[in-house]
Amino acid sequence: MIRNIRNKKYFDRVIMLVIMTTILFVFGIIILRYHVEGETNMPFQLSKISVISSSEGIDKEVTDTKWAFDVCQSNDVFLYIEKNSGYGKTEMIQSVKIDNIQMESSQKDKIKMYKPDEEDEKSIFKNKEENQVQTIEYKGSIESNLKQLEISNQGGLVAFRCSIDNLVEYKSNDEVITHQELLKKAGVTKESLEAKIIFDLIIKLESGKEFQTTISLDFPIGNVIDDGVVSKEITEVNDFIFKRV
Repeated sequence: MIRNIRNKKYFDRVIMLVIMTTILFVFGIIILRYHVEGETNMPFQLSKISVISSSEGIDKEVTDTKWAFDVCQSNDVFLYIEKNSGYGKTEMIQSVKIDNIQMESSQKDKIKMYKPDEEDEKSIFKNKEENQVQTIEYKGSIESNLKQLEISNQGGLVAFRCSIDNLVEYKSNDEVITHQELLKKAGVTKESLEAKIIFDLIIKLESGKEFQTTISLDFPIGNVIDDGVVSKEITEVNDFIFKRV
């Protein structure tokens, strides 16, 4: 009888060990899957990214030539945040933040980040000192307004500019100057423009939920030296894995 009791205790311990091992294994699988796939049913999602690469000349005051510019190469990034119609619950965006920005480039010291310009009605961005930022936060609102750094609380658009400023000085006595040709005329090389930007995109909801992903983009898009302005839409965004903060 004593032997039967001992065998039963041993059997119970084995069963308990098997159960605990199974629970830990399943829990590990869930964690691993979340690490790989992230959130699979978010209330709002990144639907696409648009990038416009261009060249521009900032006027300089000179007396020896008709024209003088500090040539820069700009990359305008537009992030589309879309409501997930299949989520099944009502949520509202409190803010969308672009943070922890890192640059990789031989021109790293010349790269500047810009928010949309509030004053200029003809263009979204202006490379002005007062527009320089280290991080950008769009507040949730009734409607989206890039100039006021506002995004609709039901989804919309956020944008920023990444620019290599003061690449080279270009002077000319030509009657007409086309800014789209400045990179080529100034002899700027493709290698000198190559850059990678890495940043966190953080979506915070009014309910307190917060989701974050890390995005990496290579600049410029296409052959901006010869073409002047190049654009691209990135619709394959599934590689940007969102996780709960």
